[in-house]
Amino acid sequence: MIWVLLVLLGVVAGVVSGLFGVGGAIVIVPGLVLLAKLPQHAAHGTSLAALAVPLGIIVGALEYHKRGQVNLAFAAVIAVGLVIGAYFCSRLAGQLSEAMLRKAFGGFLLLVSVKLLAS
Repeated sequence: MIWVLLVLLGVVAGVVSGLFGVGGAIVIVPGLVLLAKLPQHAAHGTSLAALAVPLGIIVGALEYHKRGQVNLAFAAVIAVGLVIGAYFCSRLAGQLSEAMLRKAFGGFLLLVSVKLLAS
């Protein structure tokens, strides 16, 4: 049963990523914590590992690219920053307690939600 839930989690993350252009982690991390009962750190690491297999992301990006809706120069520069940020902040996250990491992630989601709803 867990495998079916994980496939569905991947589908939902792909839908949200393709439709809204957001990182799949916004769906994957809470799904892994709530559905699969993974600890917060393991959910973050598992999400990064799943997103490291870029096939789904490439397919989605190609669809946007076909319509001329991708700025490749911006994407390349962001990708460099993403690699740097992911490396250093995954090290930082490993030093945080489970509770602190969960609160930080929840606060991030709340902040983004409020900002989007207010704009």
